[in-house]
Amino acid sequence: MTPSFLPYGRQQITDADVEAVAAALRSPMITQGPLIERFERALADYVGARHAVAFANGTAALHAAAFAAGLGPGDEVLAPPITFAASTNCALYVGARPRFVDIDAATWNLDTAQAAAAVGERTRAIVAVSFAGLPVDLEPLAPVRDRVVVIEDGCHALGARRPGGPVGGPGGADMTAFSFHPVKPITTGEGGAITTDDDELAERLRLFRTHGIGRAGVPADAGGWVYDMTALGFNYRITDIQCALGLSQLERLEGWIERRNEIAARYRERLADEDRIELPPAAPAGWRHGYHLFVVRIRAGAEARRDVYDKLRAAGIGVQVHYIPVYRLSYYRDVLGMPQDTCPNAERYYAGALSLPIFPAMTEDDVERVVTMLREALP
Repeated sequence: MTPSFLPYGRQQITDADVEAVAAALRSPMITQGPLIERFERALADYVGARHAVAFANGTAALHAAAFAAGLGPGDEVLAPPITFAASTNCALYVGARPRFVDIDAATWNLDTAQAAAAVGERTRAIVAVSFAGLPVDLEPLAPVRDRVVVIEDGCHALGARRPGGPVGGPGGADMTAFSFHPVKPITTGEGGAITTDDDELAERLRLFRTHGIGRAGVPADAGGWVYDMTALGFNYRITDIQCALGLSQLERLEGWIERRNEIAARYRERLADEDRIELPPAAPAGWRHGYHLFVVRIRAGAEARRDVYDKLRAAGIGVQVHYIPVYRLSYYRDVLGMPQDTCPNAERYYAGALSLPIFPAMTEDDVERVVTMLREALP
């Protein structure tokens, strides 16, 4: 019998999830109802933040963060190139311009010390990505926190922790973005959120997701129908149906993160002697990795990586590459004229990067199958 296709990531939906969504569908309000606030409160409590503001997707959340930060034309945003394009597209959406800072060869996250040194007169924000679920070290940014807004792209890292607490909580970034796409730690189908401890930022986030429309400044004796539009926002609302799923999934997040770490530990054990690959950076003592991705680096380089990718996909192992450096994408390279030679660590990483399957429902046999096929495919 031909083995089933094993994707690099996959949602896990239980009967409890289905029942929660069905109940939401039967309720009087399927959008802009009470489940949104309940989900936001549960998410904020989980990470220890004062506020969580939910959005239609993670990209919308990042766009809202750029707006809430007050970014606009003439402003510069520093970010790493090894990330999904949404991490820097959010700056472009508001008229700002991204500038890429190399990754740290030891963590594959933004080199935050280099980013702090790169802050200039026009720099207004830093988007620090917790790539693959490993929390980015924000401490080196402390000297510039009074000059820039720090937005953590934690879309891979819900459930990950630093010594001070969960990603998205106190002591972290000014705003942290999460994604609830099906391959992420929990899913709402599509969906996203920003967590923050800043009341003003939270209010701007909420305004942005509803067209910039609200009742702020409307006289108390005005009619109940009266509203005002004070900013140019978008319809980035999430639904009660999605939040019902999110609430149900959030109950199992801790167990899923533990399972992801177990799978990662098994990969490390089984591949410890494989000198043809480099294993991914591990979390330091006192930190917890989210393991949204388990990326190995093929030491032989780009041509060998392509051969291994093709062989594994043909064998039903859904490996993937995360990510093409953003500055290499045509829009960034040709339209924006982004330099192609300033991030050597990112280039070295990309030449060999290969994401192996990792998701909570994987079995020991699945892990063994991936390890066996990877060894066979390596040059």
